[in-house]
Amino acid sequence: MSSSHLDVAYVAQLARLNLTAEETALFQTQLAEVLAHAARLQELDLENVEPAAHAAPAVNVFRQDETRPSLTQEEALRNAPRAANDLFIVTKVLE
Repeated sequence: MSSSHLDVAYVAQLARLNLTAEETALFQTQLAEVLAHAARLQELDLENVEPAAHAAPAVNVFRQDETRPSLTQEEALRNAPRAANDLFIVTKVLE
């Protein structure tokens, strides 16, 4: 796809961004470069490459659950806009 087919101004309008003419031209060029790189990646022969979720194997990457110091209930509620009975009071969002 050539840069003439990229309508950065239209996309900016959809995103409610006010871009100057210089910014539009810059982003037009950058987007064209990104798409050209993606096109080069499409040319790679990946016939014998297995799909992978990670570049390197990642097994059991979770940390151990350990008790650590944290806020007391009083400290947690200290800056709450509204609290009662040792609980946060929040505005109802569901009927």
